[in-house]
Amino acid sequence: MGTPELALQVEPARWLGAPAPGGLALPPARAGRGTLYAPRGVYLDDRVVVVADSGNHRVLLWYGWPKADHQPADVVLGHTEFEAEGPGLLHLPTAVALVEGRLLVADAWHHRILVWDDLPEGSGQPPDRVIGQPDLRSTVPNAGGSPGPAGFYWPYGFTYVHGWFYVADTGNRRVLGWRGVPEGLRPADLVLGQPDAYSGAENRGRGVGADTFRWPHALVGDEMTLYVADAGNHRVLGFTPPPEQDRPADLVLGQEDFDRDFELPHVPQGPQRLRFPYGVALCRDYLAVADTANNRVLLFPGPPRRGVYLPAAHVIGQANFAESGENRWRAVGWDTLCWPYGVWGYQDLLAVADSGNNRVMIWRLRRS
Repeated sequence: MGTPELALQVEPARWLGAPAPGGLALPPARAGRGTLYAPRGVYLDDRVVVVADSGNHRVLLWYGWPKADHQPADVVLGHTEFEAEGPGLLHLPTAVALVEGRLLVADAWHHRILVWDDLPEGSGQPPDRVIGQPDLRSTVPNAGGSPGPAGFYWPYGFTYVHGWFYVADTGNRRVLGWRGVPEGLRPADLVLGQPDAYSGAENRGRGVGADTFRWPHALVGDEMTLYVADAGNHRVLGFTPPPEQDRPADLVLGQEDFDRDFELPHVPQGPQRLRFPYGVALCRDYLAVADTANNRVLLFPGPPRRGVYLPAAHVIGQANFAESGENRWRAVGWDTLCWPYGVWGYQDLLAVADSGNNRVMIWRLRRS
């Protein structure tokens, strides 16, 4: 899988969630220690694997590297029991990550980000603090008002980049940024994608451009570039260096220019086109993009920093760049995908929240 000149092997390494019964039938999703329902976020490092089990409104944790496929989780957050389901503490959790030793969870439909000061050791452990609401009891959009410099409306994604904490404030069509991880309703130091902190119009109310968002959903970055998956405009934007004030992007993937939001459904996609890219991750020297509606993950080498309409070098989940079917229109297999959302890179491992298949797949990227 991939181009011979880059000599990259991409192999599935671990399957979390229940096994598939065969054919196009999906793995079972009923809440339990070893099942997932439409997961949208994933994080892993040497200590833990964390999964936003979005459809069950909970977060599952596996301590250490899972020793076997379909291994039961060790801890559940959002409920006190593994068999419980439905909204409670969490309502559609999405992005998850450890940031400076703290576990952060984007509790998207409660319009907040929850913070555990240490890695939770027991099921049902409550969070220690909240971002985007005045207290842990509050769950209304924009902290009960209109768009402002501190509240959220569907915060689906976040990332911590070179001392800056960025949040994809999706419903307000913007990215907010703070110097350091904030708490409560601390005003943002940066509003990216809107003319001020009190605006929330799609594409700034004037049409798609290099400084607009329609549906910013996920973020990732390093000391050189911040990447934003602008899913509603079918593209990924890159800001080099990471922004400290509102400005146009330097990179666009998925579109031929910054002022386009073209969608090309149900035809061969090729290595450059994106449809609803909901996730981005850095893994080795690649930018991984969850090209969700095309049921694939694309790997862009470099990673790219500037330019337009650059091609991917590798595809995961499809046999080639032309195909885009759910599970290749055949069966739920080890190397297929169905609506992948969140992605996370760690060393040579790329974790994919394979939402439509009710599972998380961890892939290994090897140089041959």
